[in-house]
Amino acid sequence: MRGLGPTSQRFYSQGLRLHYVDWGNPDAPPLLLVHGGNDHCRSWDWVAQRLCDRYHVMALDLRGHGDSDHAPGSHYPTHGFVLDLAQLIEQRRLAPVNILAHSWGGAVSLLYAGIYPENVGRLMVIEGWGPSPEVLKKHGDLAPHERLRQWVEGTRAVAHKRPPRYASIEDCIARMKAANGRLSDEQARHLTLHAAFQNEDGTWSWKYDPYVRVISPAWTPPAEIMSTWSRIDCPVLLVRGTESWASDPLADGKAACFRDVRVETLENAGHWVHHDRLDDVVDLAGDFFSHLI
Repeated sequence: MRGLGPTSQRFYSQGLRLHYVDWGNPDAPPLLLVHGGNDHCRSWDWVAQRLCDRYHVMALDLRGHGDSDHAPGSHYPTHGFVLDLAQLIEQRRLAPVNILAHSWGGAVSLLYAGIYPENVGRLMVIEGWGPSPEVLKKHGDLAPHERLRQWVEGTRAVAHKRPPRYASIEDCIARMKAANGRLSDEQARHLTLHAAFQNEDGTWSWKYDPYVRVISPAWTPPAEIMSTWSRIDCPVLLVRGTESWASDPLADGKAACFRDVRVETLENAGHWVHHDRLDDVVDLAGDFFSHLI
């Protein structure tokens, strides 16, 4: 990485001490980067480095991720993440803020923009509009007691399973590359060094709280989510990779929820489009947010 890099900062939400990195340039328009599930704020480093000369770039570690606190009780409902985003924007007086988000961070950011449409200038989301309608229907068809039971049993399963420990950082890097075979050795090492920590016995573990993987029983029906999206009045750019599990928002009807939307599809990219097609994502972001300068 070139230059001095970002500085670590802290803020509080529901008593949790949360972390974000600030890439400087405070007089420029604010651009907030929000990572996906099981990820961390330094996943954005290559994007941030390309944009920080034009924008005041900040990247957030959501609760339970990176260098942010884990949630007491190991419960991670969507609205908790939305609150964290709202707290950072409010406490740092960032509104109207511009957001670039990935995966779960995109879902959180879309909800925030629907709740506070006046606080968001532009919103670019990479593969962050949630599961396909088929998957949503499958979970939505569960009765409330079934969803609660699923959460209880999922939480117990995590509690009874010791988080994986790796003998060396190289083993962690190999696991990172297994998750996304398109990563270069440099990318995989950088991502891993910010995603893992060394235990007292010398082994390595991931920083994210394993309980974030358990689906919360606080289920919001898809119709209510899309109704919230319909309140977003800023321009929205949705970006997807052709080799990802994510559904096409044009084909599944989700794009129709937004008043001002554009969809871009990139070939030879999986779920982490900003890693697989960095130059193209930076070009799209630069063009989309260029009106701010």
